[in-house]
Amino acid sequence: MRYTLNVNGKSSTVDALPDMPLLWVLRDMLDLTGAKFGCGAGLCGACTVHQDGIAIRSCITPISSIGTKKIKTIEGLSADGSHPLQQAWQEIDVPQCGYCQAGQIMSAAALLAKKPNPTDADINSAMDGNLCRCATYIRIRAAIHKAASIAATSTPPRTSSGQALKTDR
Repeated sequence: MRYTLNVNGKSSTVDALPDMPLLWVLRDMLDLTGAKFGCGAGLCGACTVHQDGIAIRSCITPISSIGTKKIKTIEGLSADGSHPLQQAWQEIDVPQCGYCQAGQIMSAAALLAKKPNPTDADINSAMDGNLCRCATYIRIRAAIHKAASIAATSTPPRTSSGQALKTDR
């Protein structure tokens, strides 16, 4: 079947079986390889992307369930790596092997969109189910707090008339 998807703000049409997981559509058909295959059961978080701003596990989401919902992958978080989470991840030096990091960042981005100044309990709850085999959980939590601080102190870009531009942050 043909499906037209809105991924990272762009419309793409793919031919896929209705039960094909979104993860494989993203990786194999759209060449967006940031989301990773970890478990295939939605338990590890390596495949996390956003569906209308909500963190979902793309390995268990059939393409037929997407419809007109907007999908955002790590590649769409920011074109130049300037999202506060990406900045914080680099500053804190979060990754060790890096395999789970796209899913970690996408889950953290969904959290910060809902709670711009999360507590440790908020972070623990939102990140539950995102596994890191290298156990960088303390650095992940520190980076989420750092990203919240960066976002709180950054000035949004403005138009020539002085109005704030809408961003994905």
